[in-house]
Amino acid sequence: MSDSDAADLKDLRVVADYQFGAGAGDALFPTDAEITISRSRSGRPRQVSVEGERVVTYGTDGRFTLGVAGGRRLRDSLGNAVYHVQVGDESIPFVSDGKNAFAKFVTDVDPDVRSGDEVSIVGPDGELLGVGRAELSADAMLDFQTGMAVRVREGVGDVE
Repeated sequence: MSDSDAADLKDLRVVADYQFGAGAGDALFPTDAEITISRSRSGRPRQVSVEGERVVTYGTDGRFTLGVAGGRRLRDSLGNAVYHVQVGDESIPFVSDGKNAFAKFVTDVDPDVRSGDEVSIVGPDGELLGVGRAELSADAMLDFQTGMAVRVREGVGDVE
């Protein structure tokens, strides 16, 4: 790993801790793993892969968008309750295939989730179904009976 990659990785860990909570940087980018950072034309980090799987994309807004591997790493390290949206059984096949999750089917959600946050979508048993961007706050997801709760970016069926 080059010196610039090492410096960028340190900064990326700080961003992850800020966005997802303490420990997220080490969960997403472990020190003992093979980490690949692809760069934009300007040299800015863009895609970050760990052991060959895309974990995150680093956006121009300074925030991460999760890949399924990133969602899995966060859940394994930080626990099931962090930035999660739980849906009922009827949503499992749809979210797994990358289709959006609707408020009507949300059964539980991390109370800290705000509109625009990156979240993991899980089934009733806590199994990861996909990752995406929350379209509603936690309270709204539980209160509303209509509308999109999470715009799913990638379902586990998309990568397996």
